Amino acid sequence: MPTPFTPPHGEPEHAGAHLRERGYTVLAPRGLATLMGEADASDPLAALAPFWSDLPIDAHLRDGGAYRFRRHGSFVVEGGELRGVEHRAHWQPLDYNALHGGIERMFEPLAPALVADPLWARLLLALTERASELRGTTGPWFVEAHAFRITTGDGIGRPTPEGAHRDGVDQVAVILMAREGIVGGETRVFEANGPNGQRFTMTERGTTLLIDDARAIHETTPIQPLEPNGAGHRDTLVLTWRLGGFQEP
Repeated sequence: MPTPFTPPHGEPEHAGAHLRERGYTVLAPRGLATLMGEADASDPLAALAPFWSDLPIDAHLRDGGAYRFRRHGSFVVEGGELRGVEHRAHWQPLDYNALHGGIERMFEPLAPALVADPLWARLLLALTERASELRGTTGPWFVEAHAFRITTGDGIGRPTPEGAHRDGVDQVAVILMAREGIVGGETRVFEANGPNGQRFTMTERGTTLLIDDARAIHETTPIQPLEPNGAGHRDTLVLTWRLGGFQEP
């Protein structure tokens, strides 16, 4: 088994500069905690992790798999305030998602207790500040949140079945919530219009990849069970920020 590459963690105070300079940055859990105002926390998202044990199956997978479980929510950040909006379908154009684009996918909503947790607001507002710094505007920002669990129940699980992609938004955050009993799941982020990039494996809850979606493409390689016939999973929170409104048909 090859040794996984360590994430190229950057200092939280340089996150905005790294996003502008190279189109992405990676935060260690403590770096994320610092941005959230939780500087002493080594595991800042631990209190949210139990919500990933109650995700319904993704009924929209077009590859026929039964390995992805998820929930979805939509929010607006304006004037430093986070508010939820009426539950809505997730939609992407085919230009950005050749596998699942062009269809309205209605997923079960995020758990109300998750959204009501003060930690949730602190997380989203802290990362919204990075989006505002990146684009030079305070918004309003239209934010979508996706809670994912990828399992090895089919023998293999695909975190990004659509392959390397952009999302058609301004900023993307991929946050690791759990990694249990698996191999694989290597994160890859590359210039959208060049040869340079990074590959690494996120292993600690709270490790965060922030991406300027206009400048970088990203993917995560498939996962397999660590032990033959074993079970494993990889949990992530994927957040997207977009100016001007949510993507709609």
